[in-house]
Amino acid sequence: MTRPTLTTHAIILAGGRGTRFWPRSRTRTPKQLLNIVGKTTMLQQTVARLRPIFPAGHIWSVTNTEQAAALRKQLPLAARRRVLTEPVGRNTAAAIALAAIHVRHAARGDALLAVLPADHYIARPELYREMVRAALQVALEPERMVVLGILPTRPDTGFGYVERMGEPLQVNGHPVYAVRRFTEKPQLEIARQYVASGNYQWNAGMFFWRVSTFLVALKKFLPTTHDALEALSSHIGKRSYDAALKRTYGKLENISVDYAVLERATREEGASRVFVIPAEIGWSDIGSWAAVYELVARQPGENILASDGHTVDATGNFLWSPDKFVAAIGVHNLVVVETPDALLICPRDRAQDVSKIVKALEEKKLKHLL
Repeated sequence: MTRPTLTTHAIILAGGRGTRFWPRSRTRTPKQLLNIVGKTTMLQQTVARLRPIFPAGHIWSVTNTEQAAALRKQLPLAARRRVLTEPVGRNTAAAIALAAIHVRHAARGDALLAVLPADHYIARPELYREMVRAALQVALEPERMVVLGILPTRPDTGFGYVERMGEPLQVNGHPVYAVRRFTEKPQLEIARQYVASGNYQWNAGMFFWRVSTFLVALKKFLPTTHDALEALSSHIGKRSYDAALKRTYGKLENISVDYAVLERATREEGASRVFVIPAEIGWSDIGSWAAVYELVARQPGENILASDGHTVDATGNFLWSPDKFVAAIGVHNLVVVETPDALLICPRDRAQDVSKIVKALEEKKLKHLL
């Protein structure tokens, strides 16, 4: 029997705030809308990687009301019409489900989905596209869900881990393993064991499945969200949609797709529904200013400046002040980021704590700095 042809669509999750990139990242202009690495923004780089596979009209973005206008300006014309706005944040399970019902409506039936973050860096885009094509091929089979897994380079406790098992399938020359389990952000000693075993990949939040596969799993594991969005789907394309969305969305479960669907699917007896493809694609989630430094520094101790400057007895600094000449003397391993209304100064090894500044600004209700 001939398998029906399914259209392929990309869903870009683009609603995060990027608080570790303050003071450049703000509520209306978060990390994914900034040129953190390179001349174009993280979102524009993500779209450019996808265009050889997905037509612009098949690229969907999910964001929030505060960022939607700025996001649309950075997208190709056809993709601007595919921006979905959440009235309130409800984590990735709800965001993906919202996109899934819209894709189903546009495709007039089932379709293949690639679910991808808006703000990750990938140094090997051609190999990445090979992996995406392989993942879509695996996900074409009903009930299969696929994850791209990143080879760990260190025992990092900030990432989720995917344990693979058994002998791999070969798809387009790439090994595809069944997943034994997902583990979220383990303790350091456990992370060391995972990395040493060679059987674990980082979960980078890149998922592939049919619309029907995802919605069936959602109905099983998150029925309240599923039923609410199925009811919402009858309003798509009608004047009643906006009111129905606002009425519905705040009632959905606030949970990630990893916890809600993938972890539960791997725990099912006899399940070989979830697969991982190890991907060495030069990936980074660029989680802090320190990560930006590590990505762009060509050699240890190099000073990175955004404009003209001069350093004396200074090493390992990230100095971002694009409109000023920067002079640095006798300082080492600092992050300095200037905007017209704020200045960040911290040691590079404390860059993860920048989000604490944002939390303090929220507590002090300094909205002009958020």
